[in-house]
Amino acid sequence: MDLFAAIESRTTAGRLAAPGPTAEHLARMIAAAARAPDHGRLKPWRFFVLDQAARARFADAVVEARRKRLPAPTPEQLTLERDKVWRSPTLLVVGCAVHAGHPKVPEIEQVLAVGAAVENLLLAAQALGYGAMWKTGPAAYDPGVKAALGLQPVDHIVAIVHLGTPAATLAAPSAQ
Repeated sequence: MDLFAAIESRTTAGRLAAPGPTAEHLARMIAAAARAPDHGRLKPWRFFVLDQAARARFADAVVEARRKRLPAPTPEQLTLERDKVWRSPTLLVVGCAVHAGHPKVPEIEQVLAVGAAVENLLLAAQALGYGAMWKTGPAAYDPGVKAALGLQPVDHIVAIVHLGTPAATLAAPSAQ
């Protein structure tokens, strides 16, 4: 698929099914992501492809964050939170390791560079025939969830990217 076709056809998947991207395709997506504009060449992005064990630990951290946020959560609410982590065959979390106090590259520019990297990743997924969902939510801002990935409290989770084969797609947004 050429670049403009990928851009023009990219939309968030409504549901994802197996198979997820192959290891080779994941490597290509991450390599494309790492070509994002990066003032200062800081490479602030961190890509975490979560295998089953890492995903289970991440789900535990997400549930614990919900438990702290919501007084007396019901078991159903906690199950719903855990299930979000398992809604796709492949889960990739993209973080921003902030170079705090950098003399030339403020934090916002570092976060924007990671956002550009995520867009490159989504376009690469589209070009390779995969569907994707870019998610965040309250858990992305929780220090315990960040720590589960090895990020520091000052760092950011910019995207929780679900990847797989599109089982349902959402309508493409208008070009305004």
